[in-house]
Amino acid sequence: MKYCASAFSYQRRVSREVMVGHVGVGGENPIRVQSMITCDTMDTEASIAQTMELAAVGCEIVRITAPTVKDAANLQHIVRGLRERGCEVPIVADIHFKPDAAMEAAKWVEKVRINPGNYADSKKFKIVEYTDEQYAAELARIRERFAPLVRLSKERGIAMRIGTNHGSLSDRIMNRYGDTPLGMVESALEFARIARELDYHALIFSMKSSNPKVMIAAYRLLVARLNEEGADWNYPIHLGVTEAGEGEDARIKSAIGIGSLLRDGIGDTIRVSLTEDSIHEIPVARALAESTDPHGTVSDSLTSSLSYDPFSYQRRASEAISIADVRMGGEELVRVAIRQEAYDKIAHKVDRMGDYKPEFVYESAKVAEVDPRDDSAIAALNAEAQARLVAVADGVDLPVIAAYRLLAAKLESRHPILLKDSLTISQNPAAEFLPTLLQAATNIGSLLCDGIGDAILVQGEHGPSQALRLSYNILQAAGTRIFKTDYVACPSCGRTLFNLQTTTARIKAATVHLKGVKIAIMGCIVNGPGEMADADFGYVGGAPGKINLYVGKTAVKFNIPEGEAVDRLKDLIRGHGKWVEPALEAESGEPLTAGAVR
Repeated sequence: MKYCASAFSYQRRVSREVMVGHVGVGGENPIRVQSMITCDTMDTEASIAQTMELAAVGCEIVRITAPTVKDAANLQHIVRGLRERGCEVPIVADIHFKPDAAMEAAKWVEKVRINPGNYADSKKFKIVEYTDEQYAAELARIRERFAPLVRLSKERGIAMRIGTNHGSLSDRIMNRYGDTPLGMVESALEFARIARELDYHALIFSMKSSNPKVMIAAYRLLVARLNEEGADWNYPIHLGVTEAGEGEDARIKSAIGIGSLLRDGIGDTIRVSLTEDSIHEIPVARALAESTDPHGTVSDSLTSSLSYDPFSYQRRASEAISIADVRMGGEELVRVAIRQEAYDKIAHKVDRMGDYKPEFVYESAKVAEVDPRDDSAIAALNAEAQARLVAVADGVDLPVIAAYRLLAAKLESRHPILLKDSLTISQNPAAEFLPTLLQAATNIGSLLCDGIGDAILVQGEHGPSQALRLSYNILQAAGTRIFKTDYVACPSCGRTLFNLQTTTARIKAATVHLKGVKIAIMGCIVNGPGEMADADFGYVGGAPGKINLYVGKTAVKFNIPEGEAVDRLKDLIRGHGKWVEPALEAESGEPLTAGAVR
């Protein structure tokens, strides 16, 4: 199966154009940027105001949740108010669970987003072995509930996004395909086939997950499966990492997932999901969209030489080697390097840098630097008896991702590889940090999710301490090396049952010292249990002012008053033996605040 024209040369995937109001998605259109308002959908004036604020900062499509028929009906007033004020931004209704709400919303908006995992399904986490006849009966039931929406959408000429979320696959899909990228793809294709049977084609697909590895694999598999289905299955793709969180960590995680797919030519519209005010999502999304087409190419004849399976993560099998006192390669941790010049600037405080300290100096490691197009240099390395740490040489005129994929394809796997975020060393201390962060996360994070990389070096950021912090946070966001508390936090919307920003801040203040513990913070039940499948603990809105606490995806405490919930979460962590008392933060141990990278 092929998911892109070439893994070594940028070429945007060819998709059909789907109109969302007056905005074209796919085809020859630029990559569109969208977001979602966070207020109660029944608050008409607030919904209008937030939508206009988003449009004013460059948001091209705005999504509004419609959890009930009443909310969906109020979209009429929101859309009318926007148009009366001269705001023509297309509105998308976000639907979960309720076909009746979808039918009402489709009367008023330019696009409806449905989640095939919970449209007309309730999540019961039941283990059921479906016979083929029973499975077919379930699909017939879904068709009966879904077909009216398809017919209405076709009649009104509006678009539809079939948006699978890793955290909310149906019991039917879970029991046949498992909690896998394949299950995510098949979930969407089941609904797409129903739409196509009714000759409706204004479809856009998405495959969201809070785990970049899962998200990347699911989107690649989706595109490969669409290609297999036929040329007329060339529907546009919407990209997003769901529940990314806030601040630097969320921007890094979004860049890894979205940026890596854009580099492969996949993606026609994007949304960066932050647990912050929605307007802060737009600059990040725009920066990712505008950095899509990297300079430099590699021969298309090498597209069959990939060293990894693009649909299933597995770390590249290298030999473990020692550099000074540091072990890397094989099953060792992916290590963090620093340039000698940068090390000299921070040498006086390395002992106080806690988890963000450098692990070895690049120049002392005798790294073999090569141009991956130089077959003679690669052959010489492959002829060496001992495994060497190898990197792409600075100054090579290739995109970073393509260069390292080519190196991994040609180099014997026994040689560990050091990844660089940039093939030039930053000489500009005044450079804006957000583009540097997004470039480093996209380049290094994408390769880590391909299974390539045994050490990393961020040299596109001039500040040594900031470069080191960025290095470790990329490893954390990619799921490669967990060295601090990991948070999965959804963006706020009209379904949210508590203030996500203040609650997330309170939970972080209480738990940020718990290294290696993963905590999910979910405003409602829509994606909660599923996205918490690999979290240790979950904090989920159960009702207004009431919180449910989870261990994994199992609810264990119900209807806790919100004022008590953080303390009860701490008790739950303590009861499962994962609580330690906080110690004083080491120098540079604080992650960047959200404001530092806006």
